[in-house]
Amino acid sequence: MAEQVLDMMAGEDQKLLEKTASQFFAEHSPIERLRKLRDSGDTLGYSRDLWAQMAELGLAGLHLPEAYGGAGMSFFDLCLVLVQAGKHLVPEPFLSAVLAGEVLVAGGTEAQKQQYLPAIASGETVIAAAYLEARSRFDVAAIDAVAERSSGGYAITGEKTQVLDAVGADAFVVSAKIGAELALFLVPADAAGVTVVGQKRIDGRNVAIVRFASVKVAEDARVAADRGLPVLTSAVDKATIALTAEMLGASDEVFAQTIEYIKVRKQFGVPLGSFQSLQHRAARVYIAIELCRSAVLASARAVDERPDELSRYASLAKAKATESFLHAVDEAVQMHGGVGVTDECNVGFYLKRARVAEVTFGNAAFHRARWASVNGY
Repeated sequence: MAEQVLDMMAGEDQKLLEKTASQFFAEHSPIERLRKLRDSGDTLGYSRDLWAQMAELGLAGLHLPEAYGGAGMSFFDLCLVLVQAGKHLVPEPFLSAVLAGEVLVAGGTEAQKQQYLPAIASGETVIAAAYLEARSRFDVAAIDAVAERSSGGYAITGEKTQVLDAVGADAFVVSAKIGAELALFLVPADAAGVTVVGQKRIDGRNVAIVRFASVKVAEDARVAADRGLPVLTSAVDKATIALTAEMLGASDEVFAQTIEYIKVRKQFGVPLGSFQSLQHRAARVYIAIELCRSAVLASARAVDERPDELSRYASLAKAKATESFLHAVDEAVQMHGGVGVTDECNVGFYLKRARVAEVTFGNAAFHRARWASVNGY
């Protein structure tokens, strides 16, 4: 059914793109790779070399404009790739590339675009988005960081939390207030006054607390002029939809692994899959994933075709993807039984990723409330 839905929405070139991405991720980023990264104590959580290889294939800058080194393809195309990345839990910084890339495309000056976008597309530069704060509760506008005028530019002071891919980042997109206005700035990671305190999420992805102590930046470091809030909101919405594509792929894969397991695992001399109660539970997971697929693919299309409705679609997709992913992994653990909670079983990696993805860019409750507000309820 998943293939039939895609056949109705994707052209031949898109199917080829999806196949290429699937083969690359299967070969270069199997689940066993996550164990090695975890057990090695790696602080980055991914490979810059592998990220560069993905960039050579055009994956890092897939939807960025060709004029700035990207492939110039659609956001829907990017989401097809991210579905495949989600199946293999690929940890490379796709979401950070979307966040930073969208901020620069929508709000960057020509000089900023020329400097940073080709470097993002080539995998040479990783720019992390530092916009959340300890009490922001998913609200991108709820910040205390400030940018004060100084000689020739600004001095930024504040603390950002849950900054994805901050460890090893080359620069940051930082939100700070100038009076009552939210402004965005490009800040080099090695600027004086920047402190990165690395952390690890349970899924192995790197995040950090990033502190800015009177960090001085030039006037031309500001992005989006007086449009900081709408530009950041749009970028986060697009990254949210990108994440839901990854969550959809992960849901597909963990469900497929579960079905395969209950076909071969026997109890009382018969396969587990022959028990009607498990068949019913599997059917409910299947239905949830297919509803999620409709929401995610429609939202990916909306980025390209209905940008004015972006917030509505982003919240719809995130609420559905969160619910279906959590449902799929919870049932996977249950149907695998005792082995489902052991480290040898891959299901645990999907479970941890689901728990982190649940609260990334807002949980289901936040997005249901947001969707209701956007639709006037």
